[in-house]
Amino acid sequence: MTDQSKGLNIKIADEELKGRYSNLLRVTHTREEFILDFINLVPPQGAVTARVITSPGHLKRIVRALQATLERYESSHGSIQEAPEPSPKGEVN
Repeated sequence: MTDQSKGLNIKIADEELKGRYSNLLRVTHTREEFILDFINLVPPQGAVTARVITSPGHLKRIVRALQATLERYESSHGSIQEAPEPSPKGEVN
């Protein structure tokens, strides 16, 4: 179901509407929650640009939604080549 079909009215502040750039994701967890730190890495340092904390059950739904969206994208636009992992010392791979 879409948000519209459920009758949800979702507001977004102007600052959030701009979005945040991230080229690195750090995922940690406790028994009760997953913590996703979206990071803008510009060697030799990085900064967390957004943090999302969610329950394990909801994270599983997020992963499923992301996978389905990625599959639809690749069906329309072709296969995406996975980006190389960033070097911890800022070296070009």
